This record gives sequence, C-alpha cells and structure tokens, in this order.
Amino acid sequence: MSKDTSLVGLDAILKELGSFGKYNIINYAFFLFPCFLAGMYGSVYVFEASDIDYRCRINECENINNTNIWLEYAIPKEKDRYSKCLRFSAIESDINSNSSCTVDAFDTSVAEKCTSYVYSDEDSAVKDFDLGCQNWKRTLIGTIHNSGLFLSLPLTGIISDRYGRKLALSVAALMNCIFGFLRSFSTNYIMMVAFEFLEAGFGAGAYTTAFVLAMELVGPKGRVFGNTLINVVYVCGLMSLAGLSWILQDWRTLLRVIYAPSCLVFSYLWILNESIRWLLSKGRHDEAVAILQKAAKMNNVELSDQALAPLQEMEKKPIEEKEEIDVEPKPSVFLQVIKSSIIIKRLLCCSFLWITCTFVYYGLSINSVSLAGNKYINFMLVAFIEIPANFTCLFVLDRFGRKKVMIIMYILSAILCISLSFLPKNQTWWSLIFYLSGKFSITVAYSSVYIYVSEVFPTNVRQSLLAVCSSTGRIGSTLAPLTPLLALYYDNLPSIFFGTLAVMAGLLVFTLPETINVPLPDSIEEAERLSKAKRRKPEDLP
Repeated sequence: MSKDTSLVGLDAILKELGSFGKYNIINYAFFLFPCFLAGMYGSVYVFEASDIDYRCRINECENINNTNIWLEYAIPKEKDRYSKCLRFSAIESDINSNSSCTVDAFDTSVAEKCTSYVYSDEDSAVKDFDLGCQNWKRTLIGTIHNSGLFLSLPLTGIISDRYGRKLALSVAALMNCIFGFLRSFSTNYIMMVAFEFLEAGFGAGAYTTAFVLAMELVGPKGRVFGNTLINVVYVCGLMSLAGLSWILQDWRTLLRVIYAPSCLVFSYLWILNESIRWLLSKGRHDEAVAILQKAAKMNNVELSDQALAPLQEMEKKPIEEKEEIDVEPKPSVFLQVIKSSIIIKRLLCCSFLWITCTFVYYGLSINSVSLAGNKYINFMLVAFIEIPANFTCLFVLDRFGRKKVMIIMYILSAILCISLSFLPKNQTWWSLIFYLSGKFSITVAYSSVYIYVSEVFPTNVRQSLLAVCSSTGRIGSTLAPLTPLLALYYDNLPSIFFGTLAVMAGLLVFTLPETINVPLPDSIEEAERLSKAKRRKPEDLP
C-alpha cells in the first residue's frame, strides 16, 4: 500500500472526526494567533513611515515665532497648501535681521528646492531620519519589506514540506520577533530598511504555514469556514495595528509592542502536533495514527475500523516490506511538477491571480491613509470591510463555486476602482463608498484565491507550490507601496492601475478548473485530473 493510498483514506477519517470538534478548535486557536500577528506585521510600515506635514526651513526667519508674518512670502502654495519641497529665493541684501522677513525679502518669482525642513509634531520615521521630500525613500520602506517575502515564502515552503509544518511555523515566528524588535532601535535609515527585509525575509512565512496547517486539519466541508476564521482574525490584526498606532503615537514603541508576542509562537514547537496529512505523505504512519487517536479521544468520537483500515494495514506491514515500498525508484516530485504542463500552466495562472490580489489589496489599504479625514479611522474602515467580505466568501464559495465568485469579484473590483476617476472631487462620501466597495470585492477575490490555490495542488508539494504562487504574487505587494507616487501625477492613477489588472485576472480565471466539492488531491496525477473531475455532492464529502 502506497503513501498516496493512505492519504486517500484520511478524508474519510476527518469526516468521522468532524470538522470542528474540541481537537480542531484548540488547534485552530493556536493557528489564529500568528495569523492575528501577521495582520499587523504585513502593514506596519504604513504607520511606521507615514507621510507627515513639514515645510522648508527658512533659516532667515525661523526665530520669528509668528509664522503668519512671513510664511506667505517665503513659501509658495500648491493646491491651497504651502509647498513641502519648495521655497522662494531670498534677496540677501534685504535680509539683515529676522525682523526683515517681509514680502520684499523674497523673490516670489523664483522658487528653489529646500535644503532642510521643519517637521510637525507627528511621529514617523520620516521625521526621525529626515526624509523630507524624499517620497521614494519613504515608500521604498514598504517595498523592501514586501520584497523580503520573495525569500521567506519559498524558504518556509521548503522547510515546511521537508522538515514539517510545525518547525517552519515556529522558526518563522521567532525570526519575526528578533528582527522586528531590533528594528525599533534603528539609528538610521539603512539600518531600518535592512531589518525590514530581514524580518519579512525570514519571518513572513509564518502566516502561510499556519494557513496550510489549518487547511490540512479539516476535510473539504470545513475549509471555507476555516479560511473565513483565519481571514477575520487577520483583519482584526490590521484594525489593532491602526488602533495601537493611534494610541501610542510612537513607531518605535509600536514595533516593540506588536513583535514581542511573536516569541510565544516559538513554543509551538513543543505544544502543537504535526500535520497528519504531512506525516502520511512522509510515510510516518505510526505518528499519524497516534495523533488521530488523540484527536478522536478529545472529540469524543470512536473511529470506525473501516476508516482506520488503510493506515493500520500500513502500520502492521513488516519493516522490510515498508522499506521495499519506500525505495521504489520514483522521479522527484518537483521533476514531476516540471514535466506536467497542466500543473505548470496552473501555477502560472494562480501566480498572476495572486499578483493582482496583492497589488490591488495592499494598494487600496496603503492609499486609504491619503483619503480625506482621520487616517487611522480610514485605515480601520478599509480593513473592517474585509470582515463582511470574508463572511460573504463563506456563503458564496460553497454555493456558487470558486470560479464564478473569482470572476465576478475581479471584474466588480475593476469597475469600482476605475469609476473613482469619474466621480466629482466634492463627492467625498461617494468616493469612500466606491473605495470601500472596491476593497470588499478584491478581498473576496483574495480569500477565494487563497483557498483555491490550496485545493488545486497535491499534498506533497502543496506548501511549496502555494509558496511559489504567494512569493511570485508578492510582486504586487512589493509594487503597491510605490503607488502613492502615481497620485503625484494624477489623483486617481493608482485606482486605474488597480482596475486594469483586475480585469485581466478575471478573464484568466476562465481557464482554470472548478474545485468546489472536490477532495484535496494527494498526488500529481490527482491534481491533473481536476480539470476532468466530476464534482461530488456535498453530502458525499468528508
């Protein structure tokens, strides 16, 4: 009996255990904690290096406390606000003392770039590291943070698939704690961005590992609800981030408060059980059976002999026979993936869907702090809209299928984002409604993609291929922090970019197979057959 055969029987066992018994609930509670923290870590740079008010330092006049006397003559206005980066040229012969800062002391026909700045009392790395009028440096902080995911997700995926989900989660969380905490002591810009990269580069995989553990804990009928729980907790992390930023008003203290708890997740190495599905894929049947029996006891369920039969047969086989089975020459799993044109095409499509989701999702979140009103409340609103979006996923994914939902939500998000450029500037409330609706749509699409990708790839490479999609998709989240720079040329240019990409993604979904009511594939062959698979009725599923 092969490993794949034993994996086939696991869905039947999970059905008898129940999707959310005591064992599942306790384990989910553990998985939700790093997901909550990930919600804060993924967007902390928005408040860590937020844009603040500042103006040119006019050395000739700064000793005059009443700026109303000279500011209008010293600094030009842009869109009814004093320019951040320009000042009028001083006429040296007319400035002999600070009391001479009048209209005659400046040449209002000549504007020049500032050499130094006066910052507001707001807290930001912009102020600490003197990043005035260097928007590219400010936005680059988020880009460098997200670029770390190109390293983290494949690295965590390899560790997870080779050495276990539990180890990958624990180590990634420890890296979050160490590098995130150290970043709060940054003494210069270079030190800050270096730790941004290292924290994400070695720790961002904690979320995807917790997600995979959660998906492998339940059968097909529990996946969507489990995914919804994880996403809602992630949103709570986002809202908590905005709330803590508002209360603390100190980015260094904020980093210490949110990163310290991540060290607790390292203890999962001794507390959590390993993924049963992963153990079976590695032929460690004794450990898998022991965990299943423990789960059954906690859930007050007695597993039938029929359900356990495949695993017990493998457990009872002589060691020689097991070794004989294990040493059968087989091509490597990754070689099988490369040779499968179906899997490769699917991998490319899913990667593009992920790029679109991250670009639009993070782009809308980041640009929300530039909307009119309180930036903390705006961020909370844009985050909060994800909660009804995730519950919408819960009701529509199992009813209408993954493909229909993704197509509709991508196209709807595109229409809403592009429509923002046609709204009059004085329609603040309508702009907010369209903005939130666009975030709602892309969140439903993002949640659908996350669960869809976990369903179309086989168990033995699921985390690795999910990591490939996720890390490739981070091209979107890496570029998203730069989108505020587009608004310098045209206010709604970022939204137009979001909408265009979403249309392309919606059309691409038509080429993918439906996975509703289909058991998780455990081998390359099963994954390939998804395109031809006949959907099973919900009552027949584990």
